[in-house]
Amino acid sequence: MQEPLVAIIGPTAVGKTKLSLTLAKRFNAEIISGDSMQVYKGMDVGTAKPTVEERNNIPHHMIDILSPKEEFSVADFQARVDELIPKIINRNRLPMLVGGTGLYVKALIQGFIFPDMETDWKLRERLEAEAEEYGTEYVHNKLKAIDPPLAEKLHPNDLRRVIRGIEVYKQTGKTSTHFKKEAKERPPRYRAIKIGLRREREELYDRINRRVDIMIEEGLIEEVKELYETGYDRDLQSMQGLGYKEIIGYLEGEYDLKEAIRLIKRDTRHFAKRQLTWFRKDKEIDWFDVDKMKFEDLITQTEELIRTNLQPEDKKLIEG
Repeated sequence: MQEPLVAIIGPTAVGKTKLSLTLAKRFNAEIISGDSMQVYKGMDVGTAKPTVEERNNIPHHMIDILSPKEEFSVADFQARVDELIPKIINRNRLPMLVGGTGLYVKALIQGFIFPDMETDWKLRERLEAEAEEYGTEYVHNKLKAIDPPLAEKLHPNDLRRVIRGIEVYKQTGKTSTHFKKEAKERPPRYRAIKIGLRREREELYDRINRRVDIMIEEGLIEEVKELYETGYDRDLQSMQGLGYKEIIGYLEGEYDLKEAIRLIKRDTRHFAKRQLTWFRKDKEIDWFDVDKMKFEDLITQTEELIRTNLQPEDKKLIEG
């Protein structure tokens, strides 16, 4: 029997946190963050983490579990959450995944097959050196010779994923595309109820712009400066997060603060557009246009959706 999971997904700034906190109370749920940046300690303002009070009221997971110097992959996410969900259910509570990192959501529910392999640091360093000397296109061509479908999807400048594709083949003899196809043919790993939130583009973009302004007021610049001065430089995976890389550019004198804020807003809007494009591919998501309904109606309809789709044996989870 597959374990139940409620997933609340959608683009950044759409309103996932508010809905999830309300539903979590009604359904005796514990929240699992599906955001790739909220795993890092000390990165609070820029990742829009739930407040300490909100986390005290509702148990939250996958938040503040790593130092910003550590790398974190979709495979790491899947492995950790796979351990979490049975523990939550054994406490007679309903697991609720909340986030906008589409790859993490898909990996957890649908499942990716990740090859069991150690990191080949020598290979990575050699390929990075080749990219530095000959250009990223040179390394991308190596991937193209090994795994053409993956190379077609990746831009040569997406060096980290290009190198990863080469590394997978070198260690396993099989391509990343092979593992992805194998995973696609498997049934879903969880019995998921997927709730998608969306807004009209202009309203969503306005919310994003206002959120960035609030982040600046709440101390985003000071947060990034403290991380930067601690030694977390822009090459780290964590520092590539929206808001962080742009502020580092400002701190390093590449542009003024006004330009940094403009870039954060622009890049976040672009990110939201990519998120929506990703989620639209999933035909199992029940979408709610939150800008066209009262919050009370959103609660009523999503609550009904969850209750209708939970199995009789899940009743103990929502009753506590």
